[in-house]
Amino acid sequence: MSTKPQSPYAVSVVDLLHKPGEMREKSFDVAEPEGFGNAVIGVRQGSAVHVDVRLESLHDGILASGDVDAVAEGECVRCLVELALPVEVEFQELFAYSEDEAFDYTIHDDHIDLEPVVRDAVVLSLPFQPVCQEDCLGLCPQCGVRLLDNPGHEHEAPVDPRWAALSGLEGLTDTESEAEKR
Repeated sequence: MSTKPQSPYAVSVVDLLHKPGEMREKSFDVAEPEGFGNAVIGVRQGSAVHVDVRLESLHDGILASGDVDAVAEGECVRCLVELALPVEVEFQELFAYSEDEAFDYTIHDDHIDLEPVVRDAVVLSLPFQPVCQEDCLGLCPQCGVRLLDNPGHEHEAPVDPRWAALSGLEGLTDTESEAEKR
């Protein structure tokens, strides 16, 4: 008697085992139990993940081909505004009958666990540096204002420290020239 693995991505393949040429399709939704992604963007814990998978029985195992739909949440790396990106990826992986080193995934207790396959496909499709829009200008390095919200934002040019000592002499030349005119 087999027991279903704890993963919500586990799919029973008992009807396909050792029946080459047999095929079936399955769709299911999962509330992501842990969340995955990188430090900037990812599919958060509890987010809905939709999986459409086609399972085909082969001589070596079960070929799982499918599509994953989810929403990745994160922030723009330039201006730090929150963003949500739709994720639509495909995957294809063979789950082998034997636990040979040549295969990355195997069938356990008449089930295949699609979680590592889905996780890898989604994480690899995420942008390394997500932006809210391609021409995002980021934040002002002096005051932190978002530059897209303030297109004319400027600061007074900083005085070169080498010339700072001369700033007190500005009015001196004007005063001397007026005294000479008298």
